[in-house]
Amino acid sequence: MKAKLVMIAGPYRSGTGDAPRLIEENFKRLEKAARAVWDAGHLPAIGEWFALPLAKAGGSKQVGDAAFVAVQYPVADRLLDSCAAVWRLPGASRGADRDVEEAKRRGLPVANDLPELLAAIL
Repeated sequence: MKAKLVMIAGPYRSGTGDAPRLIEENFKRLEKAARAVWDAGHLPAIGEWFALPLAKAGGSKQVGDAAFVAVQYPVADRLLDSCAAVWRLPGASRGADRDVEEAKRRGLPVANDLPELLAAIL
């Protein structure tokens, strides 16, 4: 089996009011899903893994500032160029919904759980 790159899409800032503790809780859920993808033999990708350091290099001082917003969605779009599928985690998220919409527009499978994801990328 050849490893596939899988985007994990779910709430990051949504519903947090940008409170660091709540963002961290959301991030842990994303990372837990990423670990499951890894354990299944694939390569997970969370957009913030790319966006946060790029935003910082662009002068960002906090999540949600202009430097962060300038890279957040473009990173997801570029990441989708290389992904085989998207795993959409539960929870309200405009960004994750946007990622799903764009993935579907590109013809990429979108899964709502790990078994569905693994079946989609066989």
